Parts: sequence; C-alpha cells; structure tokens
Amino acid sequence: QGQLVESGGGLVQAGGSVRLSCVASGIIFRINAMGWYRQAPGKQRELVATITSGGNTNYAESAKGRFTISRGKDQNTVYLQMDSLKPEDTAVYYCNAIIFSGANYWGQGTQVTVAS
Repeated sequence: QGQLVESGGGLVQAGGSVRLSCVASGIIFRINAMGWYRQAPGKQRELVATITSGGNTNYAESAKGRFTISRGKDQNTVYLQMDSLKPEDTAVYYCNAIIFSGANYWGQGTQVTVAS
C-alpha cells in the first residue's frame, strides 16, 4: 500500500521561506508524477505545482516565480521550496503521487501559516 508522508510546515512571517518535503513508500519505482496541492479554510483544494518523472514542471500562476518544486535523485521524494510567502499562502499543503497505472495517492497534509 502506497504512503506519502509530508514534513516541513509551520508558522512563518510574510516574506519568509519554507521548504516542504514528501517521502513516498510502498510505490517506489512506480511513480510517474508528484506534486503539491493546498487547501485553505473554506476553499477547494487547488494545484500548487507538479513534476513528472522526466523533470517537467507545472506551476499555478500564484506559485510562479516564488515556489520551486523538485524531486530527489531516488525519485521517491518531492520538495517544495516556497519563498516570498504571503498570508494568502496559508493552507494545508498536500503531497500527491500518480503511479504509472493511474492510481492517485495523497499525504495527510501539513499546515503552513504565514503571519502578516
């Protein structure tokens, strides 16, 4: 059974930086794309950034120029470096992995709170 475990969230001042990490287990060698999504209170979950096994990246407009997604050499870890954070970035951030069969996996989420 696949599992994703996120870490790195917390409280940060506006303009600061946070790096999120997500480690996958149980689905190694089968991961196609990985990504980060977020959900703010009262809002729907939304895409932040994704990265494929080939290294192709995709960012939400709100993340472009401030966030950087990357994968570890083992291809089972994904990172999200978030710089120049704004209060509107406050949300629970979820890690996502899609394996080659098309199945989706989600982490439990990690809270990021940006204080103004």
